[in-house]
Amino acid sequence: MAANRSSNADRRARIEEMRRAEQARERRNRFLTIGISAVVVLSLVGFGGYVLNQQSEKKEEQEAAAKAPITDEKSWDAKKLGRNHVTTPVTYEMKPPVGGDHDQVWQNCDGDVYTTKIAEMNAVHSLEHGAVWVTYSKKAAEADVKKLAEKVGKTPYSLMSPVDDQAGAIMLSAWGKQVTVDSASDPRIDAFFTKYVQGPQTPEPGAACTGGVGAAQ
Repeated sequence: MAANRSSNADRRARIEEMRRAEQARERRNRFLTIGISAVVVLSLVGFGGYVLNQQSEKKEEQEAAAKAPITDEKSWDAKKLGRNHVTTPVTYEMKPPVGGDHDQVWQNCDGDVYTTKIAEMNAVHSLEHGAVWVTYSKKAAEADVKKLAEKVGKTPYSLMSPVDDQAGAIMLSAWGKQVTVDSASDPRIDAFFTKYVQGPQTPEPGAACTGGVGAAQ
């Protein structure tokens, strides 16, 4: 009997020891899980804060670019630029034109890249809708034309086409605004897009840039 009681006591002691070991293991696993979760949460919070900070900085840079003057930019009084829809040819005082009377149908300008000449009167209507028109002559390097085409193709309310008899190699036009650059790497290009794609100069902001004349070539 004494031997049996001793054996039972030993068995209970072993069972109790195993239970304590299991509880200790569960506590370690729980602490480990909590620790890993905390690290993951802190990492996500930190990354989220970084992304938000980057987005905030980018927005501030864009706002600053939209307010800053663009070197050698030409401007015309928007109030003096005609906005009538006409069916007879219009002779514009600047090339490419930046405003004036125009065709009643706009040129498609939803990131449309044209490889052949387009009608000025349709393109001017696109400017009225807030588009930026990128034009280039034979003076422009092929690599620059390709880079600009990629930019325009990603930008709603923009269009691009060749204008062989323009003064500069590359010119950017918005309603009442124009700048000439020599290469696609000129920082004024990004500044012009930021400032004038659907910018404050737009007579008809939000008007369509699809459903008009032409299709990308």
